[in-house]
Formats: sequence, C-alpha cells, structure tokens
Amino acid sequence: MMILKKIPWFSLSLVLLTYTALGWVISDTKPPVYIWIVTVVCTLIFVSFLTNVFSKISNYTNVLFKTNFRTFGVTVLAAFLFFLMIAWFKVFLDTLLILSATVLAKIDFQTANLNKQYTFLLTSLSSLLGLVLGIFIHYRISNV
Repeated sequence: MMILKKIPWFSLSLVLLTYTALGWVISDTKPPVYIWIVTVVCTLIFVSFLTNVFSKISNYTNVLFKTNFRTFGVTVLAAFLFFLMIAWFKVFLDTLLILSATVLAKIDFQTANLNKQYTFLLTSLSSLLGLVLGIFIHYRISNV
C-alpha cells in the first residue's frame, strides 16, 4: 500500500492526457494498421530511452564530436531539424508537450526513488492507455 502513495499520479495523468491527444490526432487521419504499430513501437522506445540514466548520453556525445567532420555533420543536421521545427511548428509543439509530460513523470519517479523497471512499466502503460483512449474517444465522437 505504501508503493501506491509513492506513485506520481499527477504526472502519469498528464502523460495519459498527452498521449490521448496523440491517439485522437492520429486516428483522425484514419491511418493504416502499420502506422499504429510504428506509433506503439516508437512510444515504447521513447519511454525506454527516457527511463535510462542520462549519463549514458555523454558516452554517445563523445563519439559524435570526435572529429571535425562529425561535428560539422551534427551541426548541419541540427540546423535542418531547426528548420523543420519552424516549418512544422504545430507538430513541434505537440511533440514538445509529449516530451515534457514524459520527462516530468520520469523526474517524479526519480524523486520517489522508484526503480527503472517500475518507471518504464507505469509510464509505458499510461502512454499506451492514452493512445487507446484517444482512439476510442475519437471513434465515439465521430460516430455520434
């Protein structure tokens, strides 16, 4: 019963709401099944990436900036991504909202001293439940 008090319910509800909006937006386009599979896989990869320790990222940045050519390539890629951010500002804001809610949940789980597997399990369940809830709400409202 003590573990239920440690769970950051507010952060998980924000994750649920943001992924509900994502499920709604995707289901509005009536995508094929493989888009849903890709969305679920990308969601699980994203949540697993965030539940790992951020110190592992420094190992990869040393590899990226080892030579001048790699540094130039990363700079050009960052400029291109910045252009895409400006060009598709609404998509960027939706993505930033999802990222912020998931990072908030991760920080709250760290503050509560819960382990990484538990964090991954609850955050991924909340995000996948949000996707399904968004699909269901869109289906119910569009068929009324």
